Amino acid sequence: MRTAQAAAAAVVSIPLALGGLAAQSHAQDASPSPSGTFGSGCSALSQKADTAKDKVVEAAAAYPKLSQLVSATVRAKLSGTLDGKPDVTVFAPNNQAFQKVTASQLASLLTNQGQLKKVLTYHVVDKQITPDQLSKGSFTTVEGSKLTTSGSGTDFKVNGKANIVCGNIKAANATIYVVDTVLQPPS
Repeated sequence: MRTAQAAAAAVVSIPLALGGLAAQSHAQDASPSPSGTFGSGCSALSQKADTAKDKVVEAAAAYPKLSQLVSATVRAKLSGTLDGKPDVTVFAPNNQAFQKVTASQLASLLTNQGQLKKVLTYHVVDKQITPDQLSKGSFTTVEGSKLTTSGSGTDFKVNGKANIVCGNIKAANATIYVVDTVLQPPS
C-alpha cells in the first residue's frame, strides 16, 4: 500500500514540477518591463527625499547627481514651463553626462539661452512614458524633434547611444529617466 501511495505521489508531483518549470522558463523568456524604479545607476543617485509629490524640477533637485541639469534648467528659465505641464517625461542627463561635453561646448551652451532651451526641451516629452513603451519607442519632444528608445528588461537606450541608468522615477507631474549622455536635437 505504501509503495502504491509513493508511486501515486510521484506520478502527481512530476507533472506539477514540470508545469512549474515550464512557467518559470516562460517567465524568464518574457523579459517584462520593470514596474518600479530600475537601473544600475539608481543607487548612485542618493535621493534626498521622496519625490512623488514634487513637481519635476523640485524632484530633480532632490538628486545631487542631477544638479547640473537643474542649474541649466533654471538658467534657461524653464522651471515654470516644466512644472506647469500636467504629464511629462524627462530624459534627465546626470552630472557625468555634462562632463562628457567639452568645456568650450558647455560654456557656449550655457551662454546662449535659446540654444540651451532647445537642447533641454529635446530631453522632454509632453506625455508620461511607461517602461513598457521604451522597448521600441519613438516620441516627439517638446523641442519638436523625435527621439527614440530601445532595449528590454531594465537595459534601455535613448537615440541608440544614451543609456538609461535609472528609470521610472516618479514626480507629481512627471516620470524621470536618468541618462548618461546629453542628447542633441537633430540640426
